[in-house]
Amino acid sequence: MLGGAEAGDLMLITIFDYGAGNLHSLAKALETPGASVRVEPDPVRAVETDALVLPGVGAFAQAAERLAPGRDVVRAAIAGGLPTLGICLGMQLLFEESEEGPGAGLGVIPGAVTRLKARRVPQIGWNEIEDVSAAEPLFARAPLEIAYFANSYACRPAPGPDDEPVTAWAAHEEDRFPAAVRRGGAVGVQFHPEKSSRAGVEFVRAFVAEARNRSAGYGARRERFGAGTRG
Repeated sequence: MLGGAEAGDLMLITIFDYGAGNLHSLAKALETPGASVRVEPDPVRAVETDALVLPGVGAFAQAAERLAPGRDVVRAAIAGGLPTLGICLGMQLLFEESEEGPGAGLGVIPGAVTRLKARRVPQIGWNEIEDVSAAEPLFARAPLEIAYFANSYACRPAPGPDDEPVTAWAAHEEDRFPAAVRRGGAVGVQFHPEKSSRAGVEFVRAFVAEARNRSAGYGARRERFGAGTRG
């Protein structure tokens, strides 16, 4: 259902396709009873949904280029409450810019993406998730102590006294970086939950459950402000 899923309605989950990789495992993890998953390459059409997923495949420059024609629409939709999950590269797109390449991120969370400060880059494999915030409901609903990472870059939120976005941390060699962030209904994770065994899939499904509850409120705001519509 577009504009707010309610009990008994079919919820629409949209994966924004940067055109860079296989999204099958992610789509499979998102498939839950009462939810329909689609893949959409148009960023404006991608926010015409009950929940948005920014996947973790590809390079920042290519993804930013694909996002550019609808960047303001996507950013407004997320600011308006559209439940959003950014995975790996998708989390990095929630920030303003990246050392990996040119192009603008969404700027939902102030800060930049920089290369890991480590001898072994990329980081590929299982790693611990540390210092999980008790205020993050997804980890409360689906505890995840270890997850699969595949990254050469990490998000660095801009320092600020209020509304700390980091909800979990990880470390690679001597570099400690955010493993998860949140800003309202937008959640970013540097790891790949869809590749993190059963516990990771449960984390994805915890997001779907939260998104179902949030999307009704987003639908009301969307109708009021026209986010995600074509003018």
